[in-house]
Amino acid sequence: MGKLFGLSHLFMTVFLYCFANFIVVPAITDVTMTALCSGKDECSLAIYLTGAQQAITGLGSMIAMPLVGYFSDTYGRKVMLTLPMTLSIFPSVVLAYSRTKYFFYSYYVLSTLTAMASQGSVQFLALAYVADNVPESKRSAVFGIMSGIASSSFVFGNFSARFLSTAATFQVAAAMGMISLVYMRVLLPESMMNKSMCSKDAETECLLEKAPSKKWQLFKTLPSVNDTLCLLRTSPTFAKVAIVAFFTNVADVGLMASLMYFLKAQFHFNKNQFADIMIISGVAGSISQLILMPILTPLVGEEKMLSIGLFFNFSHMILYSIAWAPWVPYAATMISVVAIFAMPCLRSIASKQIGPNEQGKAQGYITGICSFANIVSPLAFSPLAALFLSNNAPFHFPGFSIMCSGLAAMIAFIQSIMIRAIPPVTTCAYRKLRHP
Repeated sequence: MGKLFGLSHLFMTVFLYCFANFIVVPAITDVTMTALCSGKDECSLAIYLTGAQQAITGLGSMIAMPLVGYFSDTYGRKVMLTLPMTLSIFPSVVLAYSRTKYFFYSYYVLSTLTAMASQGSVQFLALAYVADNVPESKRSAVFGIMSGIASSSFVFGNFSARFLSTAATFQVAAAMGMISLVYMRVLLPESMMNKSMCSKDAETECLLEKAPSKKWQLFKTLPSVNDTLCLLRTSPTFAKVAIVAFFTNVADVGLMASLMYFLKAQFHFNKNQFADIMIISGVAGSISQLILMPILTPLVGEEKMLSIGLFFNFSHMILYSIAWAPWVPYAATMISVVAIFAMPCLRSIASKQIGPNEQGKAQGYITGICSFANIVSPLAFSPLAALFLSNNAPFHFPGFSIMCSGLAAMIAFIQSIMIRAIPPVTTCAYRKLRHP
């Protein structure tokens, strides 16, 4: 409990930052549709632009996130949190001023560029901060609490959007982004990282030392693709975690890229209905991660909790895809109380395969792999969504792209069954990799 109290400023930082990001989610679909296809419930251009944004953002994040993780291990978590938290404020400021067509395009370009350097970075840096300060035996429960804090901000953000005008929504988002940045800089202490890179009595030694020496590398101090490949080769568990992370993100991004457009075209949902669904999802996620996960994970084990979460993730996507009445999406959303188990367990398993001084790198690698999924998923699913929501669909199945996302989640579930609990690897130091 003392450790959790010591992380209170981190929890509040994550809550405020996520609130600023989540409050705009219910409104952005209506803003996009109004700017691009005013008066219509179906807009292929909006779907394609959303998919292109996700793919470009994923490409940038795939390159940036391992670097952010590396620099956070070197210069500290707090220093690296400053950049993404600052960048994320500017897109909301644009739409807080105006939401006309040209301002929307300005927002689109700015949010794409800033997301390339910031999307997902605050979350994985927060997880690395937790890993620095919490022992392995309690890490999965605290990761779950961290995700529960984010889910709580999701609830409050969407609940607030339910009662705010569109203009006020973006104004509040910009203000809360600024408050979260100031709070973090003033009150969050720097993480207590272990400064000895290769301490013999460390919980887990550095896995990356197994990489071959690189005599001809331009930037010897920076992580490379070879480092990632070596990490995947030397740790079968980490490799399986990476595969699960990839397919889970392919599924989740595919779902989010088309779900709101599907609901708007099929059932004429608007900002308020979107907010209601997200509130249900957030409440279910908060209950799951703040109450159920800390109780069930020590009893069942992270690996089984991961598989259970992925099975229900697959199930709720299939239910979305075949929704036949407006109440069905609400029922499907309730399943997220169990589906939300997956990502905290996945991150915890990954963190235990890496030494205590390389948590930023480990979480950065996983986030980079997830970013690669952000490239693949829109390229695959956005054209499908646009096609099956149009009048030119080869057969009538508006939720076909969502069902395909569910199949990707099923692949992640099958792969997760193969992950076994094993002791973390115990030979190697990142310094030897860099200075053979």
